[in-house]
Amino acid sequence: MQRSGIPYILGFCIAICLVCAVVVSSSAVGLKERQEINKILDRQKKVLTVAGLLGEGEAASAEKIQSLFTKRIKPVIIDLKTGQENAEATKNAASFDQQKAQKAPVLSTEAPQNRAGVRRIPNQAMVYQVSKNDIGSDEAAFELTQYIFPIEGKGLWSTLYGFLAVAPDGNTVKGITFYEHGETPGLGGEVDNPSWKAKWPGRMMFGPAGSSADTWGAAKLTVKKGIAGSPAEDPYQVDGLSGATITANGVTHLVHFWMGQNGFGPYIRNVLSQAG
Repeated sequence: MQRSGIPYILGFCIAICLVCAVVVSSSAVGLKERQEINKILDRQKKVLTVAGLLGEGEAASAEKIQSLFTKRIKPVIIDLKTGQENAEATKNAASFDQQKAQKAPVLSTEAPQNRAGVRRIPNQAMVYQVSKNDIGSDEAAFELTQYIFPIEGKGLWSTLYGFLAVAPDGNTVKGITFYEHGETPGLGGEVDNPSWKAKWPGRMMFGPAGSSADTWGAAKLTVKKGIAGSPAEDPYQVDGLSGATITANGVTHLVHFWMGQNGFGPYIRNVLSQAG
């Protein structure tokens, strides 16, 4: 076969494509487990960060993340409709994948029309309880400092996935973070900006302390267009994102949805009624 002929060129190109396809496929399969482990570690790091157990952007080894997460974080699985913990499911919390459950018709229900763009609601969801002390296997050592709720909703270009930390009073925000989104860098992507996230702690989610239980599940906190006051002066609003009104509105909508009656509202109402 002539090496300058069309058949040779076509054959060479096909051979190269096949070799590359095999290499890429093999790499994808071989690295899949490592990618899943890294994804879990990244989410655990985000949980620890929003809980204040790791500094924003702090470098931490996989061993440190796993150790700190095990000692200070207690994942529990709840039934969203009732707001009750599912003790049996909690035993297998380490293998629970809320996003997969949300996509599976047998493990989720269709969401009512909502401005957060949530299409399906998982029957069960994860809540992270944060302890002041190292707990290990000693349940008696557990001292609750905050709840961390997974949140998600539509921004301008993407679905934002993150965590919202709330104090034991079920009302005071402790922090917010996002671990996955495709918003425009410098605009909607400012949801990752530490200075913007630092404006959330101390804001109020539902209303004044001592409000009627009926208020739980009707969140008031809003990302406004413009500059909000301090948490003491303006407890129900957070600074907007300049040039990213749609993303900012998306954050408001996703917070309202997941803290509402179709999200974690029933759970918050339950734990507060049990506490008081």
